[in-house]
Amino acid sequence: QVQLVESGGGLVQPGGSLRLSCAASESPFSNFFVAWYRQAPGKERELVAYITSHGGGTNYARSVEGRFTISRDNAENTVKLQMNSLKPDDTAVYYCNANRQGDPLDYWGQGTEVTVSS
Repeated sequence: QVQLVESGGGLVQPGGSLRLSCAASESPFSNFFVAWYRQAPGKERELVAYITSHGGGTNYARSVEGRFTISRDNAENTVKLQMNSLKPDDTAVYYCNANRQGDPLDYWGQGTEVTVSS
């Protein structure tokens, strides 16, 4: 079973930046479709961004488009989420999710907390 570990969360002021990382226990991570979700207190979990396997096509929620960038670091076997121009509304626990063809399981990390506040 694949383990996903997120890191990089923390407290940042509005307008600041953070880079989240999702590390996989199995290589190559490029075989996986990977998505970042977030869940704010009292709200449902929502999709933030995803990157497809191999080809690396990306898509973003409208609320983060132009501010967030999802990318692969194949040398580190990770997927990154660069978050710029952060807003208080970006405060949430961010989760990494991954799945792949031929595998019936859907993998989730434990989450990393992001707080945007002055």
